[in-house]
Amino acid sequence: MQIKNKRLLILICVVLIALLVIGGIIGTFLRLLNELRYTLEYFLPYWIVSPVLFLSAILIVSIIFMVGLPWFREIIQKKDKKIIIEKNLKAPPKNRKQAAKQSLESIDRLLERLQDNVASKGLKQERERVGKELARGDLVVVIFGTGSSGKTSLIRSLLKEMVGEVGAPMGSTSNSQTYRLRLKGLERGLQLTDTPGILEGGKEGLNREKEARARASKADLMVVVVDSDLRLSELEIIRSLASLGKRLLLVLNKCDLRGEQEERKLLSILRGRCKSLLASEDVIPCSASPQSVPIPGGRPWQPKPEIEKLLSRLAKTLYEDGEELLADNILLQCRNLGDTGRKLLGKQRQKSARSCVDRYCWISSGVILATPLPGIDLLGTAAVNAQMVMEISKIYGVKITRERAQELAISVGRTLAGLGIVKGGVGLIGTALSLNLPTLIVGRVVQGVTAAWLTRLAGASFITYFQQDQDWGDGGMQEVVQHHYDLNRRESSLKQFLDIAIRKVVEPLQKNKKRQLPPRQRLRVEEGEEGHEHPEA
Repeated sequence: MQIKNKRLLILICVVLIALLVIGGIIGTFLRLLNELRYTLEYFLPYWIVSPVLFLSAILIVSIIFMVGLPWFREIIQKKDKKIIIEKNLKAPPKNRKQAAKQSLESIDRLLERLQDNVASKGLKQERERVGKELARGDLVVVIFGTGSSGKTSLIRSLLKEMVGEVGAPMGSTSNSQTYRLRLKGLERGLQLTDTPGILEGGKEGLNREKEARARASKADLMVVVVDSDLRLSELEIIRSLASLGKRLLLVLNKCDLRGEQEERKLLSILRGRCKSLLASEDVIPCSASPQSVPIPGGRPWQPKPEIEKLLSRLAKTLYEDGEELLADNILLQCRNLGDTGRKLLGKQRQKSARSCVDRYCWISSGVILATPLPGIDLLGTAAVNAQMVMEISKIYGVKITRERAQELAISVGRTLAGLGIVKGGVGLIGTALSLNLPTLIVGRVVQGVTAAWLTRLAGASFITYFQQDQDWGDGGMQEVVQHHYDLNRRESSLKQFLDIAIRKVVEPLQKNKKRQLPPRQRLRVEEGEEGHEHPEA
């Protein structure tokens, strides 16, 4: 109760102080106004003092209103923008799983912008698969290696039951097979996937290796099985898998076939080769299917599989890092999915942008043909190019002002002229067209087609600019323009462009020339024949 009374007392004091301050300001203002009134009465008639004060007050209030209102609006707009930005900016993810969910949401927004249903269908299916992977409860371990390394035998030993036929030929596992088990103390289930052997010959072998690599790239943990020192091709595969950000265990199988000293030496060699790729304790010896030992006069003795070290390392890795491995794998797949989506969106945007450039090429040509000048007037087509810049920017989701678009158009035009490309373009187009066209129309056609060609160069440069996030790159605008000039002056590109130009510009212009008949001549007639015309000559 006492706390409430104190708060009420403080509130009353604050209100009284505020009233005193406001009253003091108002009183001071009225006192100044009254003194000003008495001062004016000495110089002006008394009947004009009040209107002057009234008009002055209106003027002061108007100035305050004109200056203060925009300032107040600016503050409100900044506050609104800040609120919008805060709403759009999501809180940072608390864990990797939440980060993966946010990545999938960004992929959904990316899919909404894709227009090609055929191209985006596979991406949507992959997104759904990754979403299910995020919701799944099992950890996926993929066994990867050559067909003769004993991968299936290793899985059989781990599962303690037969999981597939193992023959001597490479590639005995022709398709990926997945088996589920549980490790004591591990909350999640464990999926072991046996992949087809790698480094096999023939078309079928290459297809099986492609499947094995695809499975490995989607695993939470990869177990690479070898039975000897690493071949160069095997080492390259391990490097490529490690570069994906995957956790690897390298298993040296068939240790029962070599002595202890040879085993230690081989393990040391493998750890040295893979030093930069995985920890030394992640290189593990095992014997998944030891050879039987013959006993004279009795049945051969079959030793038990020696996989305790592998089980121990596998269990420790999954217990300690299982959740991170799962989340990292999902994030990696989301990143790959996002990269694929952005590539599709980039191709879509580039296709739309090129179509836009092609359209404005012939608009520029039409402008020049309609108002022919002694030379190519780049400033005359600057307005067309500025509108082209506006459309290309919309395709790439960039908002720019018309003034900025005009600046870009004029800058690229000046660069074209400064590099001598305008003069060079006139020479290229003129030489190519003058051989097949009558002199009557060749001048206008060269101007129009050259304008279209230069617009094409400018448009390609603008596409590069927006593809690089409104950046011309280290070489600046000149290097980009020069690059596209070099590409478009090649014989194949120039011929393709001129073929289109002949259909769009030359042939219609020739038809128009043929359709234009000489003007009718009115001959003088005799007085008796007024009102009649002689037939045309």
